[in-house]
Amino acid sequence: MAAAAGPLSSLVSVLESYRGRDRVIRTLCYGCQLAGGVLARKSPAESEMGRRLLAVSAQLSHCRTVLRLFDDLAMLAYSRQYGLGAKEEDAIVRWLSVLSNLADQLYYPCEHVAWAADADVIHTNSHKWWTLSTAFWGLSLVLSIVRSLRILFQLRRKLRNCTGQSLEQSQKEMDAQVKSEVLSILSSMADLSNAVHWLPPGFLWAGQFPPWLVGLMGTISSLIGVYQTSVGAGSGPV
Repeated sequence: MAAAAGPLSSLVSVLESYRGRDRVIRTLCYGCQLAGGVLARKSPAESEMGRRLLAVSAQLSHCRTVLRLFDDLAMLAYSRQYGLGAKEEDAIVRWLSVLSNLADQLYYPCEHVAWAADADVIHTNSHKWWTLSTAFWGLSLVLSIVRSLRILFQLRRKLRNCTGQSLEQSQKEMDAQVKSEVLSILSSMADLSNAVHWLPPGFLWAGQFPPWLVGLMGTISSLIGVYQTSVGAGSGPV
């Protein structure tokens, strides 16, 4: 019983926090889309199950959209705390982070307007607002990828300058940071592939992904996010 209580207690602890709950919902959302997309391509019986899983995925996605209505202040607080990145040693990393925070901040109101238009709260064309919010999300992801690549370049340069006992200590610290940045790049690239897919047709591979591939990319990103959250390697409120 004690062994069973451990994982259950950990899950409850994760679900008690907003960020942990969002990670779980996100993983379930994309997991259902992956499974549903695969099953929808098979026999009629399996296709019906796939349709139901895709419906669950859509509802979970809508749930996350509604919950993000309350994320603006958290993002603003994070952006204000980071400011112009005075603590960053590298100017390129600093400005990439500032621009990424700005893109994240602009993403939220655009999505809120799109949601309100779909819910008939306001009368406007939701499509352009969904496109704008997705574009800001994609921009933030690109900036995050470039930022992580810049940090990896800096770490490699620092490692070359280490000698003797400091080399062994720095190696362990840098290995952990390298792992974190590589995972962040993989997660952002998976999300970016979906962001491009959701842009208007005609731009790169926009509109070309089948549901199962969207689910796969999202599941990969979500599982990386769950792992980073569990080890405390996540950054920012989004």
